[in-house]
Amino acid sequence: MDTISRNPYDAIVVGSGPGGATVAKELAEKNKKVLILEWGDNWPIKGTNWQAVLMAGIPGRSLLFTSKMLAMIRGITTGGSSIFYYATAFDPPVEMLKSHGLDITQEVEEIRKELPVAPLKDELVGPMAKRIMQSARELGYDWNKLPKFIYQDKCKAECWRCDYGCPYGAKWNGRHYIEQAIENGSTLINRAKVEKVIVENKKAIGVEYKRWGKTYQAFAPKIILSAGGIGSPVILRKSGIYGAGYDFFYDPLISVMGTAGDVTGGKEIPMATGMHMEEDGYVMTDMTLPQSIYTLFTAEVFRLHKLFAHKKTLQIMIKVKDRLGGRLTYHGGVRKPLTKDEMNKFQSGSARARAILKNAGARDIFQTWYVAAHPGGTVKIGDIVDSDLKTGYENLFVCDCSVIPEAWGLPPSFTLIALGKRLAKHLTA
Repeated sequence: MDTISRNPYDAIVVGSGPGGATVAKELAEKNKKVLILEWGDNWPIKGTNWQAVLMAGIPGRSLLFTSKMLAMIRGITTGGSSIFYYATAFDPPVEMLKSHGLDITQEVEEIRKELPVAPLKDELVGPMAKRIMQSARELGYDWNKLPKFIYQDKCKAECWRCDYGCPYGAKWNGRHYIEQAIENGSTLINRAKVEKVIVENKKAIGVEYKRWGKTYQAFAPKIILSAGGIGSPVILRKSGIYGAGYDFFYDPLISVMGTAGDVTGGKEIPMATGMHMEEDGYVMTDMTLPQSIYTLFTAEVFRLHKLFAHKKTLQIMIKVKDRLGGRLTYHGGVRKPLTKDEMNKFQSGSARARAILKNAGARDIFQTWYVAAHPGGTVKIGDIVDSDLKTGYENLFVCDCSVIPEAWGLPPSFTLIALGKRLAKHLTA
């Protein structure tokens, strides 16, 4: 077993998604020596279908299935799932977190000044999103452009690569902060799968990881797990914290689709517009998928006659706020069925989406199978970690979607960046 000296690093960050990338970047700016261990690769983002499959589409690794064949997707690469997200910057649940003793108000304001948080310019909103928004408004819905983490001067109209990773640097993702951390002296090791935390006398002193079949150990006085809602609880269990990985959320979603003969599109930024039906427990947005993913979703529900109607198919996503429940297996398998309440939410959202699509001129309307994203709540604040994100072990912290104590049904990136900033302040106080 190879060992990295016990002294060269001030902190080890496990994972490089929004939470971990933010912690690493903030610590590096304070002249802390940070070691970043990332299970995935660091290939330059090309925005291709094949690369996306390697990073986010391998069954048992980045593509997980429940017993009911609901698919849950996560990105395993530098930047994590933020490489493949739609950069939608929904406001963090500030009041909910305050009720658990954690105030991120200041960090939210810092992020608004630091990152491009704004709706898209009209010229970047595609024709399908505009058609859906117009139809929804005609039916009385408060449907508007959504705030995005996008550098719009770099963004390209009629581009379909958001799903596959933006090769133009327009979409903010965790790699932006990882690169800044490296510029300030941090070390990134890829293909390093952390197995467990090394603990002595209830104090975390390092981590053990595998790389290319060999086992290594690295040591630092502060350990931050940011391996995601699945990865972090699995590591904690193998490190002796057995309560992790229970009663979680995973933001299930479907798309409702219909063909409109007088529209031609298929290449635009998804989730450009939408609305949050908070009281009803779901979000509705436009969702223009690229050809390959559209083909997969269409074939999955046996709408084979729609395989070549991509450019004329309007698509609306319904993402439901699910209840806490289920469990992870010891190796990170997902065991969580959809409840009757969640199915009712899908039924309500689907009915509204069908009405909007019909009003927009679409016909032959159908819905896709269930997918999930954003697993969280597996290492909850107030349960496994305290309000400073510290576990029961000294010097061991968690900063990713796993710490969110309640489901709130919205994309978590804005919140995770804020949590990363707050944790870095605590570690350097």
